[in-house]
Amino acid sequence: MKEKIRCSWCLSDPLYIKYHDEEWGVPVHDDRKLFEMLILEGAQAGLNWLTILRKRENYLKAFDNFDARKIARYDAKKVEKLLQNEGIIRNKLKINAAIQNAKCFLETQKEFGSFDKYIWQFTGGKIIRNRFRVISEIPVTTGESDAMSKDLKKRGFKFVGSTICCAYMHAVGMLDGHVLDCYKYSRKKK
Repeated sequence: MKEKIRCSWCLSDPLYIKYHDEEWGVPVHDDRKLFEMLILEGAQAGLNWLTILRKRENYLKAFDNFDARKIARYDAKKVEKLLQNEGIIRNKLKINAAIQNAKCFLETQKEFGSFDKYIWQFTGGKIIRNRFRVISEIPVTTGESDAMSKDLKKRGFKFVGSTICCAYMHAVGMLDGHVLDCYKYSRKKK
């Protein structure tokens, strides 16, 4: 049986392979999941994604299953509890950003009817399909991630620089970042 060809970034760990095969690049339109990925991508800043994947279940528990309404109400006592939680990244700026982002998420959701409707506007509601042969060709920012970052920052979101936004767009399927020989690469036309 022939082995599947995958993007080279995921080959170092079975958890990475599972994420690549089942989630990365799959279009997400569920607001809770979009919020989860925004928080996790922000937590990943300065770290590698595998670190976050290994802590993901802990994040789900610590952050009330990424319920933005609950997170928006976190107080100093809850922040202190999170700072003591060894199962997550214990960075006060990132924890406070998650709380701030929950508030901004709810405001944006209210304004647009859903976060999905807001966030997918940056790609015109469509998946941007690229044609990269090797992982090194994939840019860490794009015009779309620049625009998303700028608008999110204007709305008060934190840890949403263009690089984080680009990673987020790949994670939630707005950008197809699979290389051409990866079995997950979509052969659909742009």
